[in-house]
Amino acid sequence: MEHRIRYRTGNSSLRLSNLSDLSLIMAPAADRPGYWGTPTSTLDWCEENYVVSYYIAEFWNTVSNLIMILPPIYGAIQTCKDGLEVRYVWSFLGLAAVGIGSWSFHMTLQYEMQLLDELPMIYSCCVFVYCLYECFKQERAVNYLSITLLLTFSIIVSVVYLIWKEPVFHQVMYAVLVAFLVIRSVFIVTWVYPWLKALCFTSLSVFLLGFVLWNIDNIFCDSLRATRQRLLPVVGAVTQLHAWWHILTGLGSYLHILLSLQIRSTYLKHRPKVKFLCGVWPMLHIESQKAS
Repeated sequence: MEHRIRYRTGNSSLRLSNLSDLSLIMAPAADRPGYWGTPTSTLDWCEENYVVSYYIAEFWNTVSNLIMILPPIYGAIQTCKDGLEVRYVWSFLGLAAVGIGSWSFHMTLQYEMQLLDELPMIYSCCVFVYCLYECFKQERAVNYLSITLLLTFSIIVSVVYLIWKEPVFHQVMYAVLVAFLVIRSVFIVTWVYPWLKALCFTSLSVFLLGFVLWNIDNIFCDSLRATRQRLLPVVGAVTQLHAWWHILTGLGSYLHILLSLQIRSTYLKHRPKVKFLCGVWPMLHIESQKAS
């Protein structure tokens, strides 16, 4: 069994074999040269490079980010129209920034674009943490201590990651923020607003499923690549599990913002209601600003 994420130092490609030994390898035979040149990112995922398009290194991993770009932008616009607090506009825009960064990273596999993907994951998650931990304060209240702590955390993580280019460090720091969100969410829907359990656990379950597929894609990449060789291209696209990670975590993160918005709006005695755009995509709508 081999871990197929390839770690790079400079222009060299390294593969983690048997989860322990590093050995210098050539790029897999299925990969092709493309418009953006030799990848410089410290990570290269399981999708074959430049197979679908000469201009996009990982086609499916790129286009799957649309779910993290378009709906959050619409959500930010709707939040402004409803006159809600600007922190939730930043939540939606933060998720969109992650989607744009991830699009750029997977399209080019360049190190600078990798940072544009990974660092906004930390920043946007800090915004999520602030929103969820400040949801029971008076309207328009600002906790400068929390902002300072989260900003300091973001700066430290950024500086360390720029110096120590270790993807596992970034993944652990991101996991710490997600853990804070999970603990707070479960507490609120268990002890404060239990009628929101469905939305909360749907968000968590979708995100967890994406995480499971992310690991399967990393660990069983050789088998997945071999399987794709025997399938029609359209069918083989379904086996791009990192793309599914984007879709599921994008949806899970979006649902988390809706949960946070609903908690906050309920506390402020607004009348939040989840509606479905085109009968499919969930949106939070505030029916009136304050209940009498």
